[in-house]
Amino acid sequence: MNRNFKLSDFKKAKKNQKPIVALTAYDFPTAYYEQQAGIDFILVGDSMGMVCYGRHNTLQVTLEDIIKHSQAVRKGAPETFVVGDMPFLTYQISTEQAVENAGKLVSQGEVDAVKVEGGQEVASQIKSILNCGIAVMGHLGLTPQSISKYGGYRLQGKTVEKAKKIYQDALILEELGVFSIVLEFIPQELAELITEKITIPTIGIGSGNKCDGQILVIHDLMNFNPDVIPKFVRTYANLGQTYTQSISQYSEDVRSGNFPGESESTKIKNFTVDEYRKLIEQK
Repeated sequence: MNRNFKLSDFKKAKKNQKPIVALTAYDFPTAYYEQQAGIDFILVGDSMGMVCYGRHNTLQVTLEDIIKHSQAVRKGAPETFVVGDMPFLTYQISTEQAVENAGKLVSQGEVDAVKVEGGQEVASQIKSILNCGIAVMGHLGLTPQSISKYGGYRLQGKTVEKAKKIYQDALILEELGVFSIVLEFIPQELAELITEKITIPTIGIGSGNKCDGQILVIHDLMNFNPDVIPKFVRTYANLGQTYTQSISQYSEDVRSGNFPGESESTKIKNFTVDEYRKLIEQK
């Protein structure tokens, strides 16, 4: 198991060409089992809006949501590096707002770092957060908080102009001092170029196998998402089917009188229903 993966280990992993492994988690048991499996870091992502609350995007997730779920994740994975997402409109308005909310996420949510979407347009906010001593992970490419601008969850960086913007933003984030950058749903060749150019690790999601690490949404990995699974996901289980089958069997057992059985029932030795009746109903 790879316990106690620290901030300094991100650059070491890139230097030693050791792939960084990450997943999302939003609750105590998921975080617990991810730590047991040796995940390098956990992201408490605003993707919870979709996979936990059934929303169509991430925009309605609040700072309080992230804090609450981060607290549960920290309890489940006390020895794992945890990153918390900065939700929509918790940092875009001003540097003061960004610093205050990042501080709350670290102090109340007990995360080790925060993740901020965007490049040049939020550079001043990222710089202010970093100046307060809070570690920041960047996020470029498909940034879900800008989904209304993109018109859907689509591959980013397909044109030279847009690819150049992502590339330049990666250089800006590195210069600011972020410790790593998530590259979401961009061409593998662009992700490879950025990975070669910058000295901090890239964490890919839907951006090919040339990044320094990979992250997936745990619900997608386990096929526990009722929505369509992105094509760049590899599923390792079918929890949706397992849940449905288990609940169906439980329902059948209850309706047939098969559950609870003798082994699932608690009895007091030599104490019958008639004896209870006498004690309870006596005047």
